[in-house]
Amino acid sequence: MTTAGDPYDGSPVAALRRIAFLLERGRADTYKVQAYRKAAAAILPLPADEVARRAADGTLTELAGVGNSTARVISDAVAGRVPERLAEAEEQYGALPAAGGELLRGALRGDLHSHSDWSDGGSPIEEMAMTAIELGHDYLVLTDHSPRLTIARGLSVERLTRQLDVVEAVNNHLSVLAGPEPSNQFRLLKGIEVDILEDGGLDQTEEMLGRLEVRVASVHSKLRAERAVMTKRMLTAIRNPWMNVLGHCTGRLVTGNRGKRPPSQFDARAVFEACAEHDVAVEINSRPERRDPPMELLELARDIGCLFSIDSDAHAPGQLDFLLYGCERAEAAGIEPDRIVNTWPVDRLLAWAAGGRG
Repeated sequence: MTTAGDPYDGSPVAALRRIAFLLERGRADTYKVQAYRKAAAAILPLPADEVARRAADGTLTELAGVGNSTARVISDAVAGRVPERLAEAEEQYGALPAAGGELLRGALRGDLHSHSDWSDGGSPIEEMAMTAIELGHDYLVLTDHSPRLTIARGLSVERLTRQLDVVEAVNNHLSVLAGPEPSNQFRLLKGIEVDILEDGGLDQTEEMLGRLEVRVASVHSKLRAERAVMTKRMLTAIRNPWMNVLGHCTGRLVTGNRGKRPPSQFDARAVFEACAEHDVAVEINSRPERRDPPMELLELARDIGCLFSIDSDAHAPGQLDFLLYGCERAEAAGIEPDRIVNTWPVDRLLAWAAGGRG
C-alpha cells in the first residue's frame, strides 16, 4: 500500500497521492488536488513496465486523467528522481506548524467529524477511510451534512439511507483486507453533522438519527442572532437525547479564504453546564481557520467538567491530519486525555454515544 501520510517511497502513485495529501493539508482548492488523485487512479491498475514505457515515449498524457503536470511527476518518479512538485509541497506543507500536542495526538484513536463528496467534501468515502487507516486511526466517523444545508449538498433521508449501505460495504471490504486479527480492524462509523435549526431541533428524522452511531450537531445559520435567542437554540439541541457532540460552538472564522467571522454570542456557562449534564462532548475543532472554541471558552468548559472531542472537520483526506492543531490547544488548556472521547476504544465510544438508547 502507498501511504499518503508517510514520506514518499519512490513509486509514481505514492508521489501523486502524497502531493494531493499535502495540498489538502494546506487547504488548496479541490480542483487543484483532484488532478493528482485522478492521475494516481489512472496509473494504479497499470503494470509498472507500461507506466515506465509511457514515461519514456511521452504518451502518459494519452491516459484519461493524466495531464502535463502530473505526467512530469510520474516521469520523475519512474526515473528515480524526487518530483519537483513533490519537493515543493513537502517544503510548504510537510510539517504542521503546531507547538506541542504530539503526546495527545498519539493517544487519539479516531476522529468524529469528517466529510466526503456526498456533501461538501472533495473525495469519495473510501478514500477518506483509507487515509484514516494510513494515519493510524482505529475509527473515523463519516458526518456529511443534513438536508437543510443545501449549499453543502446536505443529505436527505433517501441519500443518507443509501450512504449507510455504502458505509456497510466499505467496512465489509476493509474487514476482508484486515484478516481475522481483531487488532487490525478499522471501522468507518455511521454519523452526521446535523444542523441545529432555529428552534433548536435537529435537522433529520428521529428514525434516521436512531440508525446512526455518532451525531455531531452544529449551528450553521443565523450566527449573528441575539445572545438569548442563540442560547435557547443551543440548549434545546443539547437536551435532545440523540445529540453527542456540539460542533464548532461559536462558528467563528479567524483566517482563510472565506474571510473572518466573529464568534456567535451565547451564555457559554449555561451551554457548557448543559453539555456536562447531558453527556454531550464539546468539540475542539482542529481546522486552522476555526480554532473553535476560543481558549477562554475551552478553559471554561474544562472547569465545568465537560467531555471533549478533538475533530479534524476534514473535507479532504489530507485534512484528516489537522488533529494535531486541536491536540495542541487541548494540551495547552490542560485537558486530561480520558475526558476526550476519541481517545477511547471504539466499544466505549459507541456505548457513550448510544447513551442507553442502543
